[in-house]
Amino acid sequence: MPITKLSRPNRQSGPWLVLAAAVLWGTTGTAQAFAPEGAQPASVGAVRLVVGGFTLLLFAIVRGAFRGQKQWLSSATVTAAVGIALYQLCFFAGVARTGVAAGTIVAIGSAPIFAGLLGLPVRGERPGWRWGIATALAVLGCAFLIADSGEIRVNLSGILLALGAGLAYATYALASKGLLEKQPPEAVMAIVFCLGAILLFPVLVTSNLNWITIPRGLGVALHLGLVTTALAYIFFARGLRLIPVATAVTLSLAEPLTAALLGLVVLGEQHTPLAFLGIGLILSGLLLLSANPLNQRVF
Repeated sequence: MPITKLSRPNRQSGPWLVLAAAVLWGTTGTAQAFAPEGAQPASVGAVRLVVGGFTLLLFAIVRGAFRGQKQWLSSATVTAAVGIALYQLCFFAGVARTGVAAGTIVAIGSAPIFAGLLGLPVRGERPGWRWGIATALAVLGCAFLIADSGEIRVNLSGILLALGAGLAYATYALASKGLLEKQPPEAVMAIVFCLGAILLFPVLVTSNLNWITIPRGLGVALHLGLVTTALAYIFFARGLRLIPVATAVTLSLAEPLTAALLGLVVLGEQHTPLAFLGIGLILSGLLLLSANPLNQRVF
């Protein structure tokens, strides 16, 4: 399946596809809140990757995405798979040590910075002033959301693990971008996530998975695998193919924005004016970046 040159209108859809993916990712925390007792974060992450990865594989086969595609076992494929697997492990381990609040802001907030720093030497992408301002606004907004929760616990090893998660995610995005320039997005995501699932298989077989046998637990697993992984990463891959990596990773900060709004509406969480200021800053950053998503250079 040859990848044809994309037209200008299609390129403009890139940021909206990434934003759609981030909105779906933002439902992860709410879904986990409904998981039965005994559902450990590591096992939830592994199950999510396995269900999502093999769903993507089935979808890619049905779509004929592998037809005519060869040489999948490349350094970029392995790098992307290792990146997405390490993200799961580092993120959940970091959150366990330093708390959900600090772990989330360090991991999610550092990913756009790593992507911007690595984008130039790896791909020659130079984030512009608009990306810098948008990223600063969004990361500051995330910090306000975390401060509102009151759950800030500093742990050096936890912070380092969360930073590792941010670096792993940026690495995954950079490696995937190179693959998406040559291969169909469905096929790329299927291969990368299936390899990632295989890497996490030891975690899966050593975890207590009794929670999946409960109807509510099965529903959570299916939502995380089908919606927040398979569907979300199809959107993300299609969007990432059209815009710079640093832009895509910054737009992913719509995830905590969605999570905060769902916590307010669905879970009945109470937020202070500081949280609403954070929501406004994140939204401002995303709107600023979406207004000119293809901007890569400074003045």
